[in-house]
Amino acid sequence: MGGNEQKYVKEAFETNWVAPLGPNVNGLEQDLETYLGQTKKVVALSSGSAAIHLALIMSGVIAGDEVLCQSFTFSASANPILYQGATPVFIDSESETWNMCPIALEEAIIDRIAKGKKPKAIIVVHSYGMPAQMDKIVTIANRYNIKLIEDAASALGSKINGQACGTFGDFGVFSFNGNKIITTSGGGALVCNNKEDKDKAVFYATQARDNAPHYEHSRVGYNYRMSNICAGIGRGQMKVLDLRVKQRRNNYDFYFNNLDKNKFSLLNEPVGYYSNRWLSTILVKENCSFNREDIRLALEKENIEARPLWKPMHLQPIFASYPYYGKKICETLFELGLCLPSGSNLTIAELETIKKAIQSISKSN
Repeated sequence: MGGNEQKYVKEAFETNWVAPLGPNVNGLEQDLETYLGQTKKVVALSSGSAAIHLALIMSGVIAGDEVLCQSFTFSASANPILYQGATPVFIDSESETWNMCPIALEEAIIDRIAKGKKPKAIIVVHSYGMPAQMDKIVTIANRYNIKLIEDAASALGSKINGQACGTFGDFGVFSFNGNKIITTSGGGALVCNNKEDKDKAVFYATQARDNAPHYEHSRVGYNYRMSNICAGIGRGQMKVLDLRVKQRRNNYDFYFNNLDKNKFSLLNEPVGYYSNRWLSTILVKENCSFNREDIRLALEKENIEARPLWKPMHLQPIFASYPYYGKKICETLFELGLCLPSGSNLTIAELETIKKAIQSISKSN
């Protein structure tokens, strides 16, 4: 916590604004719109998953449609496709940012169209806070007139040539889950290109209640709005967002400067890219006599949690039967990669302990 959260939460209680609307909800949306620096409109929601689901609905995705989705991601990126009864088509990563490969994306679009099934939407993800190759992906989406949903759940504070992640697509998505760069304890946001889309998203997120003196419903709605209390936490967190990004980037710099480049590779920023470094990640080089699991277990012995990189969605049991396009780069990332401790409150002493645990394996092998 940054210190200001209790002020806004206290105001929510004192004014009796506890429900999923109120001054803090409006204030958080305005704070995010200002931070993004665009003419975008933001809707505060109960989760990032809710935001992806609404983006699919507003992109016209219905049962039987196909949605192209990055395979190297968390399941929350893909699950809402199934909520709509649609079919996910998974796309491999490229090796520069580890995100959706534009070449595989276009190959998939051409093939799906040839099979008589033009995809309805694309879900691209900025994994671990590293921006995807949005210039190429936006161009492809526009070329084939396919809606682009930008899953920036982990990328609040990340930018490409000064433009904020979450503002490149038809819709952007943020998550404020407890492990994200800032948190509302649980929550998310949908970024829209105009007020009309924002109003429509709010309509769906508040049970799709029609304008009538009684309860009238002509569409299926959802209980997806953020509470005024959670939004109060978010308003306090927004004040320390830049600091949190700096702290996360400092973690990455420590690992970059202290781990053996002959044995480990870290994800570098392409020219013009700025990552919030939500998580610092490493790949263990294939010529090493140890692997990422050896490193993970060495850290675990010191009571330090580390985690393998995302297991690709097309390898997950629930998604294994769906189409996949690419050269298995994301599979290699999963086999070789590890997420290192990346909390904003890590101390130098803790980072040194992490380094020593890694070196206990890497120097002896």
